[in-house]
Amino acid sequence: MFDINEIIATLPHRYPFLLVDRILELEIGKRVVGLKNVTINEPFFQGHFPGHPIMPGVLLLEAMAQTGAVLALKSSVDQDVSNKVIYFMSIDKARFRKPVVPGDQVRFELEIVRQRGNVTSLKAEAKVDGVLVSEAEMMAMIVDKEKK
Repeated sequence: MFDINEIIATLPHRYPFLLVDRILELEIGKRVVGLKNVTINEPFFQGHFPGHPIMPGVLLLEAMAQTGAVLALKSSVDQDVSNKVIYFMSIDKARFRKPVVPGDQVRFELEIVRQRGNVTSLKAEAKVDGVLVSEAEMMAMIVDKEKK
């Protein structure tokens, strides 16, 4: 549906912490599907783990959260979110089913469970080749950016 340039225009994250490469599907107010191509060049593989590279679980959760942030921001009741940022309030029931390794293409599928005002609850799954590798329930809040 949209590429890295629109993701960069939507999220404040930048390399090396931007963990979503593409949004494949987006249904405003309903669901999103994002994609991450995992390569050996990822900076975290230098230390996790040398000789046996595995994508850290917390970064899988972060990638799901970033994908969910795209959905929440695009679904916001505020038309202009350029002065907004999204903070995750909770991540519950996180499960890791299978390691993610270089060469994998991770598909993040998130759906809105509930959206009230500036708070969004999401159900998130990460899959590789159709196999569930991680899942979680997340809650996030859209707030004004703090002025410096």
